[in-house]
Amino acid sequence: MQANRLNEPVSGRHFPAMDQYYVVLAEALRDRLAVIADHQLRDQNPDAHLTRLKQASERIEQLRHKLPADADPMLIHYLSRMSLSKALEFVQERYLR
Repeated sequence: MQANRLNEPVSGRHFPAMDQYYVVLAEALRDRLAVIADHQLRDQNPDAHLTRLKQASERIEQLRHKLPADADPMLIHYLSRMSLSKALEFVQERYLR
C-alpha cells in the first residue's frame, strides 16, 4: 500500500506545487481573518469592509475547489464550514512546518 504523500506533513521530501498551494491557502486564510478583525474599517466604511470580506471569501472558495481529490478530510471540513482559524492552524501544522 502506497502512502498518501500529499497529506503527510511537509518534511524531508518536498512537493513544490502542493507546498505553494498551501502557502497561498494560508495567505488567503490570514487575509480573511485580518479583514474580519479590521473593526476600524468596518466602523468607518462598512461597504468597503463588506467588499473586502466578499473578496477574501471568494479567494478561499476558489482555493477550496482546487484542493486535491485526496485532500485531508479535516481540512475539507474546516474550509467547507469556514472554520478559518482551524483551517489555518491545520495548514500551518500539517503542511508549512
